[in-house]
Amino acid sequence: MVTTSSGMSDIVAGWKSEGHSVAFVPTMGALHQGHGALIEKASELADRVVVSIFVNPLQFGTGEDFDSYPRRDEADQAFLRERRVDVLFMPSVDEVYPPGVVITAAAGPVGDTFEGASRPGHFDGVLRVVKRLCAIISPDFALFGRKDAQQLFLVDTMVRNEGLPITIVPVDTVRAPDGLALSSRNAYLSDDERARALAIPVALAEAERATTLSGALAVVRERLESEPGLTIDYVAGVDPETFHQLDEDSPLREATLIVAVSLSTTRLIDNRRLHFPQ
Repeated sequence: MVTTSSGMSDIVAGWKSEGHSVAFVPTMGALHQGHGALIEKASELADRVVVSIFVNPLQFGTGEDFDSYPRRDEADQAFLRERRVDVLFMPSVDEVYPPGVVITAAAGPVGDTFEGASRPGHFDGVLRVVKRLCAIISPDFALFGRKDAQQLFLVDTMVRNEGLPITIVPVDTVRAPDGLALSSRNAYLSDDERARALAIPVALAEAERATTLSGALAVVRERLESEPGLTIDYVAGVDPETFHQLDEDSPLREATLIVAVSLSTTRLIDNRRLHFPQ
């Protein structure tokens, strides 16, 4: 385990002097098989794999779960040892955001929609930490899950717009056997809430049979609204290339259907790429 930025940078510099490629998996800990899929893909792509665990305060808003976010350091370290990760980078807040270091990153208009509308400033915080961690680690590849579709879009956009020498690699959502997308926040769910949360993957699976976006959205809304205790934040279709919300009644070949719901105090997101007959 490495805890300092300078130590991490020195290790990577040594690897690169030997001609090794580096893949980076940023996490906030509470690791699960979704993270395992990212690490597996990283191992396929590069000679060396770095995983960070850093609960980023900048992406939590007032009243969100920063203080209670799951922290399982010993279990996470065992998880990474089993997968033979080369280095765990586990910095403090002062190492990531040292006094005098200014990290600028703005998510722009897309960052103010959907997750950004419900969590103001969230994506600015995400982009700042990704930019800072990548500056420390200098990876060739950085891997992100497709479950956080808006985050993936914004990180990829930032990297392309700023010409950062990193390839962003998306990895498909990993699901539990019952279909629920794996998330560290699933640990907050009671048994009853978890059973109710299954309405999300069921609704998305039903949406795949729809022939129009309006039909798909209607199916999802109806299914989620029928589940007691589940509160919808948004159900929408977005353009996969721009993440702009699509007109439900426009003829389309494809769309990304995005969903956010709450069960008690737990917020869950999911999505599905839909293709429509023409």
